Amino acid sequence: MLSDYYQTLGVPRDATQDQIKKAYRKLAMKYHPDVADDDESADRFKEIGEAYAVLSDDKKRQMYDLGGDPFRGGGGPGGAGGFGFPGGPQGFDVGGLFDAMFGAQNSRGPRSRVRKGQDALVRLNLTLAEAAFGTTKPIQVDTAVMCPSCSGRGAAEGAEPVTCTTCHGAGDVQTVQRSFLGDVRMVQPCPTCRGYGTVIPHPCGECSGEGRVRSHRTINVKIPAGVSTGNRVHLDSQGEVGPGGGPAGDLYVELSVSAHPVFKREGDNLEMIARLPMTAAALGTEVWVDTLEAENEGTLPEDARVQLTVPVGTQSGTRLTVPGRGVPRLRGAGRGELGVTLLVQTPESLDDRQRDLLRQLAEVRGETRPEAMVSRGGNPKGFFSRLKDAFAD
Repeated sequence: MLSDYYQTLGVPRDATQDQIKKAYRKLAMKYHPDVADDDESADRFKEIGEAYAVLSDDKKRQMYDLGGDPFRGGGGPGGAGGFGFPGGPQGFDVGGLFDAMFGAQNSRGPRSRVRKGQDALVRLNLTLAEAAFGTTKPIQVDTAVMCPSCSGRGAAEGAEPVTCTTCHGAGDVQTVQRSFLGDVRMVQPCPTCRGYGTVIPHPCGECSGEGRVRSHRTINVKIPAGVSTGNRVHLDSQGEVGPGGGPAGDLYVELSVSAHPVFKREGDNLEMIARLPMTAAALGTEVWVDTLEAENEGTLPEDARVQLTVPVGTQSGTRLTVPGRGVPRLRGAGRGELGVTLLVQTPESLDDRQRDLLRQLAEVRGETRPEAMVSRGGNPKGFFSRLKDAFAD
């Protein structure tokens, strides 16, 4: 009497082939002789294999569902040349077990010699002005390009690829290995044609059959305004040409912005330090400072400088702002601001007249013997932090 194969695999009678295969793989892994070495597991493994051999075959499954014996005429289970282990030449294919357990290894057919190339990455250094306002710069790129001699075909002039005599154009070859379960068939790329199905008897002398050669070329890269270190510019189809003259990958240009001796960038803002004489800070004044645009050729005079109004009694660390003179926003409209931190300078050397004048001023203000005034509250480190950041590289 035949066993209930559906119950053996634990699947319903209307199970799909995918459900049957998944159930078999799970049980076969559990009861495989290499995993469980007791006699009961070995018998269970044979039952699972018998059930799978029937239910995975549409004709045998139909016969079984109708109450027939799917092994009739084939020696029956365990008979000579029949279904038992090890399987005979007319029994079920042991290789099918491995296909179900570890994934089928079917022939993939010949590979195409034409494949897409890889992406390429180059790095580009920019000045702060170039990054802020945008520019176009040439870069040197060493990548694979299509072979000019064979136009990517890989064959010498007048020659053509021919069908591989080893795999007869299939691209794959089949090998058989012995195992304790029987013969196991393996499908591998053909060693003669490397899976292409064809060979090139007379390859191109310049590219050796690759269809591409290395080349050093120059590309002009347009840098948008507002970029910063770490941003990348994407150039479509400017990377490596693929084997067989296949389509080129993309080129990515990674940007690095050099430190500036005057300006420090903070987001979309520019920061700078302006030194101011003590007398100018006390009396108030107007000063001119250069903007970052002054480094661009063709900048109008009114854009190269801005005038700042310094209030009377300005202290060191005072920050004045100029809206719209920072860095253009990379994504969005407008620009950041220019921040100018004022550093009030005390004269280091005085002549006799200057010393007398300052002494008179101190007497008038009652500051000949002043006491240090300790600031309470607030953030006394704010000014020094700004100075440190401004002078940092």
